[in-house]
Amino acid sequence: MNRAQLSIVTGAFGYTGKYITRRLLEMGERVKTITGHPNRPNPFGGEVSAASFNFDKPAELVKSLEGAATLYNTYWIRFTYKRVTFDQAIQNTLTLFKAAREAGVQRVVHFSITNPSEDSPLPYFRGKAILEKALIDSGLSYAIIRPAVIFGLEDILINNIAWFLRKFPILTVPGSGKYQLQPVYVEDVADIAVSAGHRNKNSIIDAVGPETYSYNDLVKLIAETIGSTARIIHVPPRLALALAKVLGFIVRDMVLTREEVDGLMQGLLVSRDPPTGKTYLSQWLKQNADIIGRQYASEVDRHYR
Repeated sequence: MNRAQLSIVTGAFGYTGKYITRRLLEMGERVKTITGHPNRPNPFGGEVSAASFNFDKPAELVKSLEGAATLYNTYWIRFTYKRVTFDQAIQNTLTLFKAAREAGVQRVVHFSITNPSEDSPLPYFRGKAILEKALIDSGLSYAIIRPAVIFGLEDILINNIAWFLRKFPILTVPGSGKYQLQPVYVEDVADIAVSAGHRNKNSIIDAVGPETYSYNDLVKLIAETIGSTARIIHVPPRLALALAKVLGFIVRDMVLTREEVDGLMQGLLVSRDPPTGKTYLSQWLKQNADIIGRQYASEVDRHYR
């Protein structure tokens, strides 16, 4: 009897990686994770072993990747924090790609973002484009997944909009709020990624949901669904960022960055391709109205503490 193939998921104890790991285990695959927090509680018990990223020790990183058929890479950063910069995240990912090739990994499923561009003034989108090109040029078999805004019970954006709507009498919207985004459900993203991991064809896939919202309509939908009476007001982006910084001190987190506001306002979180996700945010919100936004989701806690 053939032994089940081994897949490696970066960040299986985190958000998207956790759902990918669940899918793979349900399919009978062996799963190992490479993580920045190997000593954190393991939600999968003995089913998933953990190793450190070891970006500064390439030989050990290669060793931890050996025997894997597929690498699912969700590693990235949302913003610069202390000594962790976008340039460092790019170099770390390039190290990971090189180690995967040396370890004989057969296929890489890499998470990017909708509308990346090497010409972008935004480090997030520019960095993602640089890494896409590096993976394409690496000689590895690849699938590049480009999600827009991912929603689910542990998500940051939609959960925290709901949290602020529950906690404060006013919610500020940067600028006109007419800019659009296309949320996709985390379970659908996991399905898209795992399906791509089991194919051989090189591909780039936008992971986007079936509904497109203006930011205004998204905030209003969340408010109506959870029964919030908070007043929604429009302010200049600069003021919105200043207020977000104050709130960040309160919750000890990075609530919003200039790059995120710019990305939203430039319409970078929508796709020109047909939807690949099946779950409607509007229906999901109704089903989870009593849960969403009850607790604040901290990016800093999740990745840096």
